[in-house]
Amino acid sequence: MASKLKPFINLLRYTPNRSLSSNPSSQSNYRKQISLANLLQRHGFPPSSLQHFLSKNTFLSNSDLSQTEASLSILLSFKLPQKQLVSLIHDCPNVLRPNFLKKWRAPLSGLSSSSAIKSILEHSSRFGINPDKFHQCTKVLKGLGFCDSTVSKVLESFPNVLALSEIEIHRKVEFLVNIDIPPSDIERFFHVFPEILGISIESKLNPLLDEFIRIGFSKEEIKKEIFREPRVLGLELGELSRCLELIKSLKCREVIKDEIIEKGLFRAGFEVKVRVDCLCRHGLIRREAFKVVWKEPRVVLYEVDEVEKKVEFLTNRMGFHVKCLADVPAYLGVNFRKQIVPRYDVVEYLRLRGGLGCDVGLKGLVKPSMKRFYNLYVKPYPECERIFGKRREDARVRKQRHPAGLWKLMKPPSHVTTEEDVVNMKSFVESLA
Repeated sequence: MASKLKPFINLLRYTPNRSLSSNPSSQSNYRKQISLANLLQRHGFPPSSLQHFLSKNTFLSNSDLSQTEASLSILLSFKLPQKQLVSLIHDCPNVLRPNFLKKWRAPLSGLSSSSAIKSILEHSSRFGINPDKFHQCTKVLKGLGFCDSTVSKVLESFPNVLALSEIEIHRKVEFLVNIDIPPSDIERFFHVFPEILGISIESKLNPLLDEFIRIGFSKEEIKKEIFREPRVLGLELGELSRCLELIKSLKCREVIKDEIIEKGLFRAGFEVKVRVDCLCRHGLIRREAFKVVWKEPRVVLYEVDEVEKKVEFLTNRMGFHVKCLADVPAYLGVNFRKQIVPRYDVVEYLRLRGGLGCDVGLKGLVKPSMKRFYNLYVKPYPECERIFGKRREDARVRKQRHPAGLWKLMKPPSHVTTEEDVVNMKSFVESLA
């Protein structure tokens, strides 16, 4: 019986402030808010934020419920995932206004990318973009020879392209051709870095190329790096210089520094910029992010996905704040699967069973050597051997200096005794007598 009542109870979690007055109009408004809340909940809207959302967007309570339901039906026809649908409604509630989605239903029906549809609806609701501008923009992009996936990528990553004129788009293409980007690779360039459409040529792109030359890079090297990674043109003025200064001032082992600059200083500087941006996206300010990379340069050697995995594990699983990286940057320089996860699992196991005398912070988790950590937290507790990955067996294998069976290959061949050897030996013995 309780399981049958559960969906009904969930729909009533939102309870608007009901007036004590017996005025029929207030009662009608109350019923309308309940119906609207139930409608939004059926489409995945979280009950905890409904009251604030409806109080902030009173036009939904004043509009006809059937029109709101029709707008939601149109959104569902775009096949948006529930998470994107809720995010779109929460960030841009104007998409539920009467007649807004009706004019976009036909133009967006040809798009297969739900992310591109979400970006277009958000941008058009905020800046009043009409479907006519959408038709003109897609016509210009397809006129350049772009396929549907590239057009969707541009609309998804840079929806402000809807506000650009045809001349502005063609100027960006001419700029790429002038820096010797082959025409056959223009589409790939826009697919990887569509944000270039929003960067000014006079105030940003040309001064950026001049800066690269002033630093000391040749035109061929600049062209090669831009062709390899179009996002290079998204660097801020002076940003590459700062990254190169950081690399030159590194105080680490030479083998690490050599590996960082193995593919050239230009690429190394850009890789530093990418890691700094990654740390800033997770909550560090740029000064802190540069400090972390300078103290732990091994972070440059890890892929960005690996760095993000470590930061997300630090904040979501381990419960530390991202600011802890400024104090313990070594966390980003150790192996995630072989060191971070096993050590955390052991410490968490002991903490839950009261086996720790004090809390083990991030520094105490990362800084100890493998042998010290094993002796402190694993060796006294046999049940932790399995969690830590059976280090005893691994250690025993590492102690073997040579592969098993190598002695058989190194054993000298045995000497076969012939009749002549026997005669010689007898003659020698007789001579001694």
